[in-house]
Amino acid sequence: MDDKINIRLNKRKELEAKGIEPYGRKFDKTNTLKAIVDGFKENQEITTAGRLMTIRLHGGSAFADIKDYTGKIQLYFKKNELGKDVFDIFTEQLDMGDIIGVSGKLFKTHRGEITINVSQLTVLSKALRPLPEKWHGLKDVEARYRQRYLDLLANDKVKDIFVFRSKLISKIRTFFDNMGYLEVETPMLQPIAGGAAGRPFKTHHNVYDIDLFMRIAPELYLKRLLVGGLDKVYEINKSFRNEGISTRHNPEFTMLEVYTAYADYKDMMQLTESLVTHLAKELLGKLEITYKGKTIDLTPPWRKISFAEVMKENFGITTDDDISVWAKKLKEKGINIESKDISRTKLINIIADVIEPKEDSKSNKPTFVVDYFIELCPLAKTKKENPALSERFELYIAGIEIANAYSELNDPIQQMERFKEQLANEGDALVDEDYVRALEHGMPPAGGLGMGIDRIVMILSGQESIREVILFPQLKPEK
Repeated sequence: MDDKINIRLNKRKELEAKGIEPYGRKFDKTNTLKAIVDGFKENQEITTAGRLMTIRLHGGSAFADIKDYTGKIQLYFKKNELGKDVFDIFTEQLDMGDIIGVSGKLFKTHRGEITINVSQLTVLSKALRPLPEKWHGLKDVEARYRQRYLDLLANDKVKDIFVFRSKLISKIRTFFDNMGYLEVETPMLQPIAGGAAGRPFKTHHNVYDIDLFMRIAPELYLKRLLVGGLDKVYEINKSFRNEGISTRHNPEFTMLEVYTAYADYKDMMQLTESLVTHLAKELLGKLEITYKGKTIDLTPPWRKISFAEVMKENFGITTDDDISVWAKKLKEKGINIESKDISRTKLINIIADVIEPKEDSKSNKPTFVVDYFIELCPLAKTKKENPALSERFELYIAGIEIANAYSELNDPIQQMERFKEQLANEGDALVDEDYVRALEHGMPPAGGLGMGIDRIVMILSGQESIREVILFPQLKPEK
């Protein structure tokens, strides 16, 4: 590699000796490469730019391909038209990976390939490192993520995933904007890491001499906005959890959170179905997708299962039992888990086979899990007909948790009691007293929805790892 870099460094010096800047300045690129190809007109004068991907020398002429984010096009260089000096710069000082600007007229070769007959050449950036060998891409998966810039250059399918992701987020915004929701931004640095269960990242603010936390969820700030009279709000932004990394987890992730005054979790269920089916129709043109070899039918209505019924039927756990009894009954079934370690996530993992779509068509639907024990839902309203259960659902598609929704608890006295119970159980939990104070001013009944953007992109684009849909996933430092 060092020899290849040295050769390119020498070519850089040769360019400078000829009075040419190896790293050019503003260039008026009037057309993208896809626009040129799609709007081809014989002899049309074109000015464009891109990265050299191939170079093919033929004596006094040469062909090359350049690429930009929209596509690629062939270039033709002819010595007796360009002049010896310019032609020699192309053949002697330029390499694959360099970025150039060109002007010239369009024509088609005898094979019908759209080509620019180059009349002017501008050096815009001399690449000192070569591209991945033979353009087979990076074989090492971690290298792909660490050097995503090369991954994007080498693999159009990778680029397409992130174009898809961008379009999906744009479609989400349009969906909610058209329904009268207001997009807002709430703090990522918070004095109390609340609104969800999770271990936060901690930092320190020097001026105020206080500890702050990267948010684990925006929920409590968004519900403050309901108190303030903003009845329909949503936010698309980052949250952070200082926890494990897996094919479904990254410490920094993108969330959609939506709050609707005067609604409940059933309204959020309908909203979720409408949003996901809208995205599938707009981006894929269909409601039937394939994920990990299984066909998933997104056509509403979706499947519903009761968490409480599954726990009762499989483990004999009922709403009359406390957490210590849950642990005892789970151990009787061969699942060793201590009371202090019981969480919604761990219980869901235990019953995951119920959530996972089966091979028969009736089961291959997204699944709403409802009827969670209230102990697992400190921010949700209880069910009127059974106060031991919460008005909450979680959405699973292909066995992956995609969304979570509540009928939001708006009783300040109950909320303070729930916070105190959480404090007693977790020890290091902090009570957000300002949030309770906000509730004391009156928050309308509301439904709230949280959806993992990274995960819905995974499902709809057919990717099995969250790292494939995050441009720069968190990795261990290079040695």
